[in-house]
Amino acid sequence: MKKIENRAFVCLVLALLLAVGMGFFLFRVVVQGGNWASAAFNRHLYNSQGQLIAGTVLDRDGDVLSSVENGVRTYYDSDTVRKAALHAVGDLQGNIGTGALNAFADRLTGWNLVNGAFGADRGGELTLTIDARYNYEAYQALNGRSGTVAVYNYKTGEVLCMVSAPSYDPLRVPEDIETNDRWKGAYLNRFLSSVFTPGSVYKTVTLAAALENLPDIESRTWSCAGSVQVGEETIVCSGVHGEQDVAAAFANSCNAAFAGIAAELGTDVLRRYTEKAGLTASYRLDGIPSAKGSFDWDLTQGRLGWAGVGQDKDLVNPCALMVYMGAIANGGRAAEPYLILKTQSALGLPSLPRWTRRTEELVSRSTAEKLAELMAGNVEKTYGKSRFPNMDLCAKSGTAEVGEGRAPHAWFSGFLQNEDAPYAFVALVENGGGGSSAAGSVAARVLDVMVNGYTK
Repeated sequence: MKKIENRAFVCLVLALLLAVGMGFFLFRVVVQGGNWASAAFNRHLYNSQGQLIAGTVLDRDGDVLSSVENGVRTYYDSDTVRKAALHAVGDLQGNIGTGALNAFADRLTGWNLVNGAFGADRGGELTLTIDARYNYEAYQALNGRSGTVAVYNYKTGEVLCMVSAPSYDPLRVPEDIETNDRWKGAYLNRFLSSVFTPGSVYKTVTLAAALENLPDIESRTWSCAGSVQVGEETIVCSGVHGEQDVAAAFANSCNAAFAGIAAELGTDVLRRYTEKAGLTASYRLDGIPSAKGSFDWDLTQGRLGWAGVGQDKDLVNPCALMVYMGAIANGGRAAEPYLILKTQSALGLPSLPRWTRRTEELVSRSTAEKLAELMAGNVEKTYGKSRFPNMDLCAKSGTAEVGEGRAPHAWFSGFLQNEDAPYAFVALVENGGGGSSAAGSVAARVLDVMVNGYTK
């Protein structure tokens, strides 16, 4: 009898382990089944060259960016559009991790729990939020320079434009792409996966901290003689701005004034506002993570002055900066960005309606309203409203020094307050020179098409 009881107990334990194992396996199938089915080793879905031969990628207007014909993946018929949309659509070899062909392969294969993956002849349709026309304009505006341009709707979260350069034609991959510096970083989506020295666009964070922690900030003045001594560092300014209030210092992008403000605020305050702004956080765009910004807060007084004007070891991700701009525009909180507008399964079933997800409060409502007012003043006083017709534009430029002998990175970031165009944007031209002139011109071209349409 004892032996039978022992055997029964062992059988019970084995049955429980089997049940647990089956439960764990089913959980993994539900969570990761699509990734398993769409893995490159599945020859049911990939040809001998490793190309995904299931599914169609479209832009928001329904233009086909990539599809499959006779077992071969094809792209849009314009080589410029192919280059402009490369980091959104993806390449044939799977080197671009943020591209839809790689990141959203499970949606393209038509995977579902009941039928699995249908195969090459029954793939799904995936419609991106981007508009190929806007990507085209952004890519042309960069004019062969490295950088990134992105625009999104800060009320809905749809990324309408996302371009990274250098780029290349996925149907004609350069033979020297691995060895020629011209293509350095071509596989990298600079908008999502890179961080850069921000320069003066970071002054929006320093100003937000000052507005809430220095009670007399709007009644004070600062004198700029072209440089200022902060601790052990000489902070050099872009010009001699003379006596100025905080609005003028912001419009002039005065390093002397803002380095002094940063030193007065202190490291702990500046760190808290940087983290609150989301500049050290990562966003997930339909599962694709953005890079986290990084800041060194073990600072001397002089280095704190440089950090407060966006230099020192400050590094910011363009996507996070764009979302912060959206939060300023939207009273402190913005919609989280996303890239998939809708999908249609191999059975023709549409995806469910999308719910807008919002960020935490990145800046208080009252401070956001004041920042927007001052950023609008920048456009009025410094950048020129005539460059941005029919736009209620709020913006900040940045010229980020990146090493002796190298031209600075050019930034231009901000948002529109147009009711029918609630767009936040970021434009970065690597080693482009002046922020307003180089990156501002790129942003102006893209925003003009988005707001005013094509006039030719």
